[in-house]
Amino acid sequence: MIALSSATLRQLPPQVLTPAYDRSKTTPGIAHLAVGNFHRAHQALYVDRVLARPGQQDWAIVGVGLRDNARETRRAAIMAEQNGLYTLTEFAPDNTHTIRVLGAITEYVQAAKDRAAAIRRLADPTIKIVSLTITEGGYYVDASGEFMLNDPAIAEDLRRAVPETAFGLVTEALRLRRDNGTGPFTVMTCDNLRDNGTVARTAFCTFAEARDPALGAWIRENVTFPSTMVDRITPSVSEADVARLDALSGVADQMPLFAEDFTQWVIEDKFCAGRPELEAVGVEFTDDVGPYEQVKLRMLNASHSMLALPGLLMDYDTVPHAMADAGLVTLLEQFLAQDASPSITPPKGVSLSDYAHQVLHRFRNPAVGDQLLRIASDSASKLPVFWTDTVKGVLKAGADHRRIAFGVACFLEYLRGQTESQKTYTLSEPGLPDAARALALGDDLATGLTMPVFAGWTLEQYPAFVEDVVKLRRSIRTQGARQTLTQLGL
Repeated sequence: MIALSSATLRQLPPQVLTPAYDRSKTTPGIAHLAVGNFHRAHQALYVDRVLARPGQQDWAIVGVGLRDNARETRRAAIMAEQNGLYTLTEFAPDNTHTIRVLGAITEYVQAAKDRAAAIRRLADPTIKIVSLTITEGGYYVDASGEFMLNDPAIAEDLRRAVPETAFGLVTEALRLRRDNGTGPFTVMTCDNLRDNGTVARTAFCTFAEARDPALGAWIRENVTFPSTMVDRITPSVSEADVARLDALSGVADQMPLFAEDFTQWVIEDKFCAGRPELEAVGVEFTDDVGPYEQVKLRMLNASHSMLALPGLLMDYDTVPHAMADAGLVTLLEQFLAQDASPSITPPKGVSLSDYAHQVLHRFRNPAVGDQLLRIASDSASKLPVFWTDTVKGVLKAGADHRRIAFGVACFLEYLRGQTESQKTYTLSEPGLPDAARALALGDDLATGLTMPVFAGWTLEQYPAFVEDVVKLRRSIRTQGARQTLTQLGL
């Protein structure tokens, strides 16, 4: 195998597509905070395409790693060794695939090594866009839409001379740009949140105003925060996956990725400092991302959770494995058609029934075995985003709430950390305090519904729903999720 780097780029096997531009002639115009697998398989792919277009060489990406841990240190080392290059293998449902090397990330900064240097890099006049994928729970915005200034992590960062959070880094970079006359950059979130541009604006402006009211006012007046909708299934990559992907490509890549062949990106066209010609490479720009966001969050993401939570309890490990269960497929089909769709207003020309069919088709892709535990992780942050509007619509209409109740019961039982065969798994719920989780673990099976996850659902108005959730939890504990779903009679 050939080790991947700039020096070996032209020596790679013929089945591997390589960047159609000279990377040495590009300049970063985008800084991305928190470079995870999704960013590398989604946004970086579109930027890779746009860099090959005439006059677009100033839009490469400088990646900024935020965490201070061994995993981030290793990622930074690999990025340096491979000159930011990595392979992406895209699998179609028929198991055909395309392998390409992406070169859009031309520089990488590990912020934990020197926060002040990272701030100066963001303040460089060439940076026009700062994008970020810090997860749904990373914005510190509560159920009422308020930024949580009193959260210990935020309060501590506000006191630091050199801040460490995404909010602090961006705020201080914008201070430098204001003071030296460089002007603002666009802050673009790529996380799965309703009206994510407004959420980002609330978070960053509130943090900045708390740190420096005059700077906060300047940011609120000058910085744009476009909303976006992003979509691509990108599983985590195990060591076995690395070996499999490298064998397929013939390239010794230390951080290969794989994803489905489907990808979509819709962006609100609000950029205060300019933007690349992304519309020429498949990105859709619009004045209103909301309808696209509704469809994606409340159908694809919501059904992902509706599959992962019971599927995990039933001892399935991946999405395709769970999709082989006829009961779970029926659950998703009915959830999409009868629960989610009735309260969604789709974009013009989008058929919700066709979209639902496409979602299930994507889930069945055998080559993209996304892990149910990964999808279920951070459900305490995800479910308020993915399920709230649908739940409120179903309950207010007095419609059949069995599927919703089953999903909620599975979420609460998932928090116990074991499958119906008594296998244990490691929970990753950073947005769920121990005290809140304890509410789901006690003997009173209704108490879990008082967790902050369900804020705004007004469940006290629907005692029949609460009673059904309790009955389903009891059934899951005594008979298992599989038998409970069968008895639901869908």
